[in-house]
Amino acid sequence: MDNRRKKILFRSWHRGTKEMDLIMGNFADKYIKDLSDEQLDAYEILLEVPDLDVYDWVSGKADAPANAPYSTLLEQIIDNKVYE
Repeated sequence: MDNRRKKILFRSWHRGTKEMDLIMGNFADKYIKDLSDEQLDAYEILLEVPDLDVYDWVSGKADAPANAPYSTLLEQIIDNKVYE
C-alpha cells in the first residue's frame, strides 16, 4: 500500500469519536485499495468534515449534501453499511 493510502487509512481509524472510527475505518479497510486518485481526493475532503455531520448523514438524521465532491463515496458508505 502506498503512503497516501496508509495515511488515509490511519486518519479513517482516528477520527475522534469511536462511532466514526468504526464507520470510516471499516470503509477504508474494505475499499481504500480500489479507490482511484480522484476518489482518494474526495475521500480526503470527507475526512475533513466534522464527525457529527457525517454521523448525522450516515444515520439518516440529516440529508447528505447532494453536490459535494464526496457524495458518491458517502452514498457508498450509507448504502453498503460497511460499519455494521
